[in-house]
Amino acid sequence: MKEFSLSVPDFRRSDRGNIRHRLDDIIMLMILGRASGCVGRADIIEFGRHNLHRFHKMGMLRNGVPSESTLCRTDNSIDDLAMADRMQRFVEAFHRELLKKECSKEIICVDGKAERGTVQDNGRNPDIVSAYSYNTGIILATEACREKSNEIKAIPQLIDKIGIPEKIVTADAMSMQKDIIDRIREKGGDFLIELKANQPSLRYGVEDRLKTHTPAYSYTEGPELGHGRIETRTYRIYDGLDIIADKEKWGGNMAIIEYESDTVRKSSGKRTTEKRLYVSSLSTDTPILGSLVRSHWSIESMHWGLDCNLLQDKVKRKSTRAARNLDTIQRVVYSVFSIWKGLRKKRADKRKGMAELMRYVSMSFTRLISFLSQK
Repeated sequence: MKEFSLSVPDFRRSDRGNIRHRLDDIIMLMILGRASGCVGRADIIEFGRHNLHRFHKMGMLRNGVPSESTLCRTDNSIDDLAMADRMQRFVEAFHRELLKKECSKEIICVDGKAERGTVQDNGRNPDIVSAYSYNTGIILATEACREKSNEIKAIPQLIDKIGIPEKIVTADAMSMQKDIIDRIREKGGDFLIELKANQPSLRYGVEDRLKTHTPAYSYTEGPELGHGRIETRTYRIYDGLDIIADKEKWGGNMAIIEYESDTVRKSSGKRTTEKRLYVSSLSTDTPILGSLVRSHWSIESMHWGLDCNLLQDKVKRKSTRAARNLDTIQRVVYSVFSIWKGLRKKRADKRKGMAELMRYVSMSFTRLISFLSQK
């Protein structure tokens, strides 16, 4: 983590002016403060003052704790693209180590998240697309959507940042674009993408043909009790060669997955049914197609963790750059907790949630440093 902080380019002129605080010290203060549950800049400053003598023992913050205006200036001035790139390098080594313990094919989930604490000049929130490793729980890379653009333009750039050969990319319906599908295939990866009405001819054509076709196979999971509801999931797998009409555009060698969920609320007994369609480049005899649908939801859990544990949407930032830098710091913190769980051998440690770990390390600075020093 110290190497990550040192690798971020300093935006200040070193040949002129009085530089009171080192940039890597400021970044480390923000990471350690947010890992301990600090939300705003005032909380981070108070955290630094309370543990200043411990920082001194570590050779940090020799000139005291930076002011709130210094933290604000740092957030708004650090090169956000360079910092996000350094985060990707930071997690790569741990990602490779944790991936060696996994025997199955790696699943990379791609999705965007709006930074609701920041509003751009056009009234929209900045949107950041991330690649999340389901197998390791690590955020591999991020890509920010431009002010007048959307996820469709950012996802191909994100795919170029990560290695996907022989890996499976899962995404929502926004990614059901020919350019994105072609990019994944060119990189040697497979995909599973939800099919909705943003591709009307494909969606409604598939729906009509499913009525007259028999699935290659189908299976049911459940009933399963969780989150106050009893859910039964049915998966039907079809061969896309017989169903997709425009094979030249989309490629006929795809599988169609029809997912049907039957849910009963335990409190009220109310029953609801939901159907979804997914398209995959994997063959129909792949045994994990149904589980891939559920695997993609893990990135939504990661977004939920950023909001509920690190309170990302409640932190206000006036500039898009500051919002991106805040997002990078928080994703580093999230990945640190995921890395810790991945390196543990005890099952009890692996089952611990992020909120539980944050409560533990926030009790004392000694616990925090001891936690980060474990291998």
